[in-house]
Amino acid sequence: MKCETRVSRGVAVLLGKRRLSARQGWIGEKTGSFENPVRCMVALVMALLMSLAGCQAGGGKILQGLPCSEIEGQINFSDRIGTLNRLADAFAGQCYDLVIVHGEKARLEFRHKTFSLMKETTNVFVPEGSFIDYVMESYERGYLSLLLAASYAHVQKPEEAKVELRQLDHELFTPLYNYGEDPVNLLLSAVLWERVGEVNEARVDWLRLRDLDVMWKRRQDAVRLFAARQVDRIDEGQELSEPWHVYGVDRFPELSWDLQFFGSANGYFSVTADKEFPRVCPSDTGVRLSTQSWFEKVAIRHSHGYHPLLNVQAWIRLPIGLTYSLVPLAAGAGVMVGGCVLDAAAKGSGGLCQLSVIGGIALMRTAPDVLEGALQPDLRHWEHVPAAFVVTRASKPELEPCLPKLETTIHRLW
Repeated sequence: MKCETRVSRGVAVLLGKRRLSARQGWIGEKTGSFENPVRCMVALVMALLMSLAGCQAGGGKILQGLPCSEIEGQINFSDRIGTLNRLADAFAGQCYDLVIVHGEKARLEFRHKTFSLMKETTNVFVPEGSFIDYVMESYERGYLSLLLAASYAHVQKPEEAKVELRQLDHELFTPLYNYGEDPVNLLLSAVLWERVGEVNEARVDWLRLRDLDVMWKRRQDAVRLFAARQVDRIDEGQELSEPWHVYGVDRFPELSWDLQFFGSANGYFSVTADKEFPRVCPSDTGVRLSTQSWFEKVAIRHSHGYHPLLNVQAWIRLPIGLTYSLVPLAAGAGVMVGGCVLDAAAKGSGGLCQLSVIGGIALMRTAPDVLEGALQPDLRHWEHVPAAFVVTRASKPELEPCLPKLETTIHRLW
């Protein structure tokens, strides 16, 4: 488990940026035994307060080169983010039967939001998402459908692959808890439709990609032009000289958050990626499109227009978190005063008072961590996905100009 905390000590903003992996948990401070009862009390209070400091657990390493049976053995459906990561690892390791069996089950179980009054109420008083099951974003449901379709295609079951591609449309358009069409999945769907020989179905997705103004937000004109060329090619009856190949580029970046009370449409959170996404790149043989639209979907999770309940819970959690952060301040002051009073009453040498001051200051320093843990947003997401995709008709990777030539991780998907 990797835990990282960077806290600003200012009065207006007590939180610094926090790097987040997918799953959330709590951590307690381990303490040794002390002979002095005051020290024991200080250590115990500190441990209890530090349980509010949010510690993020990463989704685990990418399992490369492992047998399919070992990857399958690490799938645990109670750990939803871990399950999605293992499915991505399985697909990269060509464990297509494993993806088919567990991918369909994961999509069915992880797609619906189940509301519980008890859990939603408790969610206000603890780090967000601690007791709430993760629900896949619409782009994650679409990408999982693509992995299922590609897996069926790899095991020579084209009809089942077509069923999954039609399911992808359903996942993108169905008004579930998480919803919204996505340009990346449309691009991959169009390519895969052509791979299974359904050119007319591919034309529909190329056309949708060309006209997807809402998601583009007047950007990525190069990709829209590329999609328009594919529509013209199909209309003119031109056949591909080489089938489409799809490559994943790099790894989806980790996310950080900060407080932003003014000018934010996402509650009071400002969510950023720890590195830039690859730029769009068109060529004569292919195109590169980043998964920045996936990041933007996670970043607006607390928007009132997207998830009103999360937005309201976040604002309710703000005064509660401020109250939590006052506890270590008051406790620290009490430890200092109480220890020095006892030392004076016992006519001690000042050692107890000195120890109480040290313990009290240590307690007070946990206040920003406690506030951070209380306000910490739920930014869980499918981690083991690429930062960008390259689709190309080039027969070899080195012949595609949009594939990075530097030391960037590239893996072929299909």
